[in-house]
Amino acid sequence: MTTLAPPPAQEGARRSHRAGPPADGGLNSRARRLFTGPEDDPRWARPALWAILLLATALYAWNLTSITGNTFYDAAVYSGTKSWKAFFFGALDSGSFITVDKPPFALWVMGLSARVFGYGTWQLMLPMVAAGTGSVAILYRSIKRDFGAVAGTISALVLTLTPITVAITRDTNPDPILVLLMMLGAVALLKAVRNGKLMPLVWSAVAIGFAFNTKMMQAYVVLPAFFLVYLWATNVSLGKRIRNLAVATVALIVSSAWWMVIVDLIPASSRPYIGGSTDNTVWDLVIGYNGFGRIFGASSSVGSQGNGASFGGSSGLYRMFNEIMGGQISWLIPFAAIALIAGLVLRGRAPRTDAKRAALMLWGGWFVLHFLTFSLAEGTFHPYYVTAMAPGIAALAGAGGVLLYRAFREGSAAKWAWVLPAAIAASSVWAAVLLQRVSGSGTVYTVAEIVVAVAGAASVLGLLVGRFTRRHRLMGFAALAAVVALLAGPAAYSVSAATSSTNGTNPTAGPSTGGGMGGGGGGMGGAPSGTKSGTKPSGSGTGKMGTPPSGGTAPSGTGSSGSSTGESTTESGSTSESGTQQAGGGGMGGGSQVSSEMIAYLKKHQDGATWLLAVSTDQTASSIILESGQPVISMGGWSGSDNAMTLAKLKSLVKSGKLHYIMVSSTGGQGTNSEIATWVKAHGTAVKSSAYSSSSSTSTSTSSTSTSSGLYRLDASDVS
Repeated sequence: MTTLAPPPAQEGARRSHRAGPPADGGLNSRARRLFTGPEDDPRWARPALWAILLLATALYAWNLTSITGNTFYDAAVYSGTKSWKAFFFGALDSGSFITVDKPPFALWVMGLSARVFGYGTWQLMLPMVAAGTGSVAILYRSIKRDFGAVAGTISALVLTLTPITVAITRDTNPDPILVLLMMLGAVALLKAVRNGKLMPLVWSAVAIGFAFNTKMMQAYVVLPAFFLVYLWATNVSLGKRIRNLAVATVALIVSSAWWMVIVDLIPASSRPYIGGSTDNTVWDLVIGYNGFGRIFGASSSVGSQGNGASFGGSSGLYRMFNEIMGGQISWLIPFAAIALIAGLVLRGRAPRTDAKRAALMLWGGWFVLHFLTFSLAEGTFHPYYVTAMAPGIAALAGAGGVLLYRAFREGSAAKWAWVLPAAIAASSVWAAVLLQRVSGSGTVYTVAEIVVAVAGAASVLGLLVGRFTRRHRLMGFAALAAVVALLAGPAAYSVSAATSSTNGTNPTAGPSTGGGMGGGGGGMGGAPSGTKSGTKPSGSGTGKMGTPPSGGTAPSGTGSSGSSTGESTTESGSTSESGTQQAGGGGMGGGSQVSSEMIAYLKKHQDGATWLLAVSTDQTASSIILESGQPVISMGGWSGSDNAMTLAKLKSLVKSGKLHYIMVSSTGGQGTNSEIATWVKAHGTAVKSSAYSSSSSTSTSTSSTSTSSGLYRLDASDVS
């Protein structure tokens, strides 16, 4: 009779009698095993894994050409395909005036794909889909090794169906690359714990170092768990453990800091301005804007960025369960928490080097550290950040669930007869609450709610009846019903994310249940958006706008800086119903509108300049870059408050003929922006809308009603 999982003794016996490879032992044998699995695997295990990987790929890549992507990163990738200098620095524009506010590793991955296959939607999405599916495969392999095929299969399925993971993997934010690198680090660490060798630990540190070069300090969230697990569970002497950790720490520092050190050593005049920093250094970006600013918010020393915007609700331990975040990540948090505690208790008397307990400590630490960090962070916070927590929840659901089932079925203590049913009941009830929040949003959610109620009740009842009547087959069916009950809600949200248009700058899954307020930069990797799930972000066109004239194809929907539909987001973080692209805040472009006709005019009169135009912020610049295929200067970075452009630098660019056109606000601005705007208006020639628009009073793209467009032309003769 087949049971959910073999008891530990039987599993150990199976491994000790593992069949070797066939006599030929050649390539055909290894290829066969790739599809059928090891000889000692259950027959269903490898087909189940392939089915899950196929499901993951389908969810991440479904209707690929409809994916909008984040125009901020899309523009940087496009610029990197035109200039190796822009590629290395992660510059927003191919002229390398300013960088994006993140390290460039994820841009490099997408950029290499675009350089090999050409620039377009699927070329940018290919690495993201591969990273998402690869993470599922890595988690399966890791959990299966210590807890068996059933645990690995459940973990892989849970990660695949995590709603926010589906949403963010269908996007060009760097998070899928971050998660893949962190998981590679976790797997290497567990290998180092098992064999006590130095090199797996070093490779673990290198993986986290590359994750740092993807999203900086977020990669370090798991480090306390990594250090603790290695120091506690590795089967070598304490002195050797400390020595190995010291060597790995050096590897971590080198692999994390190499790009930052190189960039900061290059004279500022020979490289782009570091977007998001207050002093034009990557170090400031690390500790401020992408570091403590994300934890402590605007009250910390984070310079001009003021990282206090939250799009996931107020900080606090309830954040992961609120109306915005609940449906994205929290479905299995009750089960995972109970499974973690119970699993550690069950392995409590095991030797210090017990591999199962080490794995529980690692994945449990991964989950707890991310939960606390994301819940309590007071800085800029987007829902998609929590995709990094998903592997921990998925691992605990699989590994902890199997441990709980074994204890439930075989444990003599009466207390274990209640822990598994209680864990299933807790997450089932919570799933019902989440689905009640979106009742009326669609038939799929109503069906999911019914499935959760029926399957959850059947599972708990079947487990208890089976336990006290010793009917193992009934317990097995009840356990399968639990899987259905706990994954019905996430599956409904995940399918929704895969089959509907999502916000490229702030992707979420499922129906809209609320929205955060505020502004600021991309936080731990992304741009804010005031739009609800399912609406197009600012700068997204209705057609194939954004196709660079160089022959590459921009991601579908991105680009037109004057033809967006639905809600758009102004640079203050507020939403606007206007169908126009706002050209920025502050004094350099705030309130101005950039149309397709204006872009055509600028290209016609570029006159050999390096940059087509200078605008206030990254959002405006990225949209124009994607539509025009030309470099555009973002003078103020993400929020318009970077000190990237000074008056002296602007004069130098104009005098050398590298820049002719500047977009400024008709209402002025504050600080340095105001100084530049005043000088441009005093020395430049205003370009009226009648110069490029078919109507002097109305633009077909922007409905501009002013004869003054906020666009000024400057030539070398205008610089005194």
